Amino acid sequence: MQKLIRGILLLTLIISAVLFPLSTTSSAKTGTVYKVPVHNEVEKGLYAFLKRSFKEAEQSGADVIVLDINTPGGFTDTAGEIAKLMDETDTKIVAFVNKRALSAGAFLALHADEIYMAPNSTMGASAVIDGSGNAADTKARSAWSADMINAAESHQRDPKFALAMANPEEDLSEFRAGPGELLTLRDSEAVLPEVGYSEGTVANYDELLTKIGMKDSTTISTDPTLTEQIARFITNPVVVPILLSIAGLGLIVELYSPGFGVAGTMGLSALLLFFYGHLIAGLAGYETILLFIIGAGLIIAELFLPHGIAGILGAIAVTGSIILAGANPVYMAISVLIALVIATTGMVVIMKFFGKKLHLLNKVILMDATDTESGYVSNVNRIDWLGKTAVTLTALRPSGAIVMDGERIDVVSEGNYIDKGKHVKIVKVEGSRTVVRELQEMEGNE
Repeated sequence: MQKLIRGILLLTLIISAVLFPLSTTSSAKTGTVYKVPVHNEVEKGLYAFLKRSFKEAEQSGADVIVLDINTPGGFTDTAGEIAKLMDETDTKIVAFVNKRALSAGAFLALHADEIYMAPNSTMGASAVIDGSGNAADTKARSAWSADMINAAESHQRDPKFALAMANPEEDLSEFRAGPGELLTLRDSEAVLPEVGYSEGTVANYDELLTKIGMKDSTTISTDPTLTEQIARFITNPVVVPILLSIAGLGLIVELYSPGFGVAGTMGLSALLLFFYGHLIAGLAGYETILLFIIGAGLIIAELFLPHGIAGILGAIAVTGSIILAGANPVYMAISVLIALVIATTGMVVIMKFFGKKLHLLNKVILMDATDTESGYVSNVNRIDWLGKTAVTLTALRPSGAIVMDGERIDVVSEGNYIDKGKHVKIVKVEGSRTVVRELQEMEGNE
């Protein structure tokens, strides 16, 4: 019995000795790293992608988010929103400058907890410019300089280098940034102790993981979805006016076309793409789409209503919805203006120089004129109607219809409103235009 007990105890010890190291190995946390690309321009589409990526990283319990940065810069307002997103994220963020982090890209790198740079990479040149590509005004430059300083100080970096990146008046001649020049740090300069803008230079992503203590971690690479890629393309500052120009030109051509054809389809498709991209990017809300639908409805209603008020209100609503769908109302207003000029100019050129030559255009646009030379005969001038009386079939606002001798006739009043069922007298006939006047009670009884 004792031998049996000792045998069981020995077996238990052996099993424990074997299982203990196995359990230790299996419970060791290797960690998870989310690798998120920050490539091309910094714009609203990028913000939507980063917001989704950060949310996924936090929900999955990632240890580190690595931003693989290679960007020439972009919009400062979007960079500010992304920076706020980075500051509100509890997960550690490491910026890997894998070529260049210029302008808004440098601003984002400064909001990371740590910065590493690839060989021959650069960071800086962060002057703010306006929509025309020129240096912004003093007020905008001052605000951006303050943002750059705050970005540096938020992670205990010397703010004078961040200021020199944004303000050409700062003198850092020892780093090739004298008065009038913006500071751009190379990887070998950013890592210097007196600069401290880089924790180290790493040859590749694997070496970066070793540096941050995540060598054996699991990397999850995130990429923009197809819809996010479409949104980034459509919201690009160069693409927006082109898309609106196609929409404007297509819809203007459709006005001269019988039925609804290729031109109208192109115009509506361009508008749908515009709103779809801005909706996915988080720029446009459903209220802007609703405003556009209301405006389009008013324009259509104008075809059936007099005075032109509905058409004017519809055009204002459509234009307003497009402007509100963008990140910058001023830029969107300029884009709309550019689109209108291009669409109008393009229509004039097509009609004036190519209208008779392009046989395909003749099938799309109604080119025929109902003139006498083409064999058409205008309406007969019915002067025999003068002085005759009739009854209004519809209300005249001022146009409408009357019934005379059992015949329906389209007429207009002298400008005043005449209700349905009133007696009127024909006082003027000018070709197809027939003018009537309401008969007074006394005159109607004669």
